[in-house]
Amino acid sequence: MEKIIYFISDLHLGLEDKSKEEKKERLFTDFLKSIPPKESELFIVGDFFDYWFEYRQAIQKGFYRVFAALRGFTDAGGTVKYLIGNHDFMHRDFFTKELKVQLFFDSIELKIGGKLFWISHGDGLIKSDVGYNILKKITRNKFAQFLYSLIHPDLGIKIARKASKSSREYTDKKYYSKRDFLLKIAQKKIDEGFDFVIMGHTHNRKVVEYKGGYYVNLGSWIKQPCYGRFENGNFELIDLSE
Repeated sequence: MEKIIYFISDLHLGLEDKSKEEKKERLFTDFLKSIPPKESELFIVGDFFDYWFEYRQAIQKGFYRVFAALRGFTDAGGTVKYLIGNHDFMHRDFFTKELKVQLFFDSIELKIGGKLFWISHGDGLIKSDVGYNILKKITRNKFAQFLYSLIHPDLGIKIARKASKSSREYTDKKYYSKRDFLLKIAQKKIDEGFDFVIMGHTHNRKVVEYKGGYYVNLGSWIKQPCYGRFENGNFELIDLSE
């Protein structure tokens, strides 16, 4: 029996005030509990956190319920695949070793239920966006990450929070326009033979049919929490609410 595939993106955990974040965490944990683990697979398509920098001996506080829910899901036989986004500044081995979540630092190509999927957070795909692409190379550089890891976590996380805010404001101005740059990339992938192209990043939620294929942008949980569900060859976006 084919598994049911779920997709979420751009939760930006840690972004808002405590009350809103507790609601968002509860919404996520309830969502995860509603999925039958052995029959399901979950893709986190980037920017799960508003900022994440993982030190060797320290992780950020405040996400205990989320971590516990993920570990409970994988312990029960569920599969979680996490694509790194532009707000996921640094991952080491906490997710893989402690939560049994698979990490991916680039796009994924795979066949699900006889359909070809191309899955990517969506950042760094626009070649003309020179400034961001240079910044991405710096933040993903192992030596730069090592130097940053020497900063005390209290200060390092504070800096990461400010950098994340600047990155989000830049993305807002750059991509929230009538022209969807990721749509052109998705159409190219569909021309190459993919049936579904799944992305996030721009928070511009949509499902677009093109030449028998589909471009799906999962939006964000800042605006309207939702998830994608693929079952028996069909894809749908489903809203989540309290």
